[in-house]
Amino acid sequence: MSPQAQPPAGAPDLAAREAAHRRDSLRATGLLLAIWFLVTFVLGWFFRDLQAVVLGWPFAFWVAAQGALLVYVAITWAYARHMQRLDARHGIADEPPEAPARTPAAGSGRGGI
Repeated sequence: MSPQAQPPAGAPDLAAREAAHRRDSLRATGLLLAIWFLVTFVLGWFFRDLQAVVLGWPFAFWVAAQGALLVYVAITWAYARHMQRLDARHGIADEPPEAPARTPAAGSGRGGI
C-alpha cells in the first residue's frame, strides 16, 4: 500500500483565502448589479413621469442619456478599484509584468560604427 499524498502545507490556507475572496467579490458584484438595475430600470421608469424640459428635451431623456452613463462609468471604476484592493487583502494579487530588457536598435547612433 502506498501512503496517501498529503496536501501542501499552504493549501488549506490558500483554499480559505480563495473562498473568502470569492464570497467578497460576489457580494460586491451583487451590490453593483443592484445599483445598475436601479439606475437603468427603476429610475428610468419613474423619471418618465416628470414633465420638466431641459434644453428642449424631456428630463427623463437627460437622465437616461447622460446621468446613467456617468453612473455606469462610476460602477466600472468602483469595481476595478474594489477588486484590486480585495486581491491585495486576500493575498492573491497579480504580479506586475516585468519590463523587457531594452537593447539599442541597429543604426540608432548609440555605440554604432
